[in-house]
Amino acid sequence: MPLRLWACFGGKGRHTSGDATIESHVATADLTAEEQKRGGPVLVEMFSSQGCKTSPAAEMVLSRLGRGDFELAVPVVVLVFHVDYWDHMGWKDPFGSTQWTVRQKAYVEALGLDTIFTPQVVVQGKAHCIGNDENALIDAITHAPRFPSLSFETTFTRRTPDSLQVSLTGTLRSKVDSQVANVMVALYESGLVTDIPRGDNIGRVLANDYVVRRLEKLCSVKDISAKKTVTGNINFSLWEGFNSSKCGLAVFVQSSSHQIFGSQSFQLPDAI
Repeated sequence: MPLRLWACFGGKGRHTSGDATIESHVATADLTAEEQKRGGPVLVEMFSSQGCKTSPAAEMVLSRLGRGDFELAVPVVVLVFHVDYWDHMGWKDPFGSTQWTVRQKAYVEALGLDTIFTPQVVVQGKAHCIGNDENALIDAITHAPRFPSLSFETTFTRRTPDSLQVSLTGTLRSKVDSQVANVMVALYESGLVTDIPRGDNIGRVLANDYVVRRLEKLCSVKDISAKKTVTGNINFSLWEGFNSSKCGLAVFVQSSSHQIFGSQSFQLPDAI
């Protein structure tokens, strides 16, 4: 469907539905028995831009959400995608990507919307709201469908200075029927600070967390049981200044209809 002009929204809104030494590190997700009983995390994605006047406030909300400031009974996995359609407005977002704009457009179409905007939050691929509306965000998370947490063990291997190999093996803990689903892996970075000399946020120093730097597909699955072992490897190219202590990994399963049904997150070891 055609999309209308993008916009930057603020205020309130309601949600709708080399020869380098090889180093390896293994991590597993740490979920309590009670969390497993209640269901796994809810995936919260935000589409944002340093060129959007109202996005910084929304990113502060998402940072607080990821830190647990809202003390929700529902665990969350937070990812922030910086889009590139604001880059011509005086400031080019260093974390912006056409890939993330395409991802947002897919959600806009799946949700039956006719406007693409920032800051937009999508919860479990099924509901959305304006990113700086705390009440709508919490309501969307509270009422989101819950699925068992993915159960993956992850090995991180730094084979060269500019690449990171991620090996995963585990189970989805949810049955996948005849509809194809993708197991996706996102590498994100927190603690980012940027001085903004131009654009709508001129003169501000912006802090960004959970910023997705890489997103890759581990595999596609179809007609598999919840207990079937899934395994695969991904090689991420690394950016200048990569610091593993600031980075995390999120794994999630997404159906062809864009619904998320299972996620899991890991903090990268401090010294990879």
